[in-house]
Amino acid sequence: MESRGKKKPRRSFTSEFKTEIVELCRRGDRSVGQIAKHFDPTETAVRDRVKQAEADAGERDGLNSSEREEPAALRRENRRLREDVDILERATAFFAQETR
Repeated sequence: MESRGKKKPRRSFTSEFKTEIVELCRRGDRSVGQIAKHFDPTETAVRDRVKQAEADAGERDGLNSSEREEPAALRRENRRLREDVDILERATAFFAQETR
């Protein structure tokens, strides 16, 4: 048994792999648990991916993938704009000191 403090390194799977997993789950030949054990993502990750695929297809209520991505993209843009404003404020202060 692993100690509670150790975490597994985060793995990433290709979108093709995720799509294949969802298709296997939709066929219903095997349970989500069996698919997760065979292909190695966690059972929770498989269930979440199936739910997201259903939302994307309009089969389930919830945010689709593009609606989920939008807030993160807006946060990135907001951070970049704040950095731009900060640079401009520093440049303004620098040039204001030079003209004195």
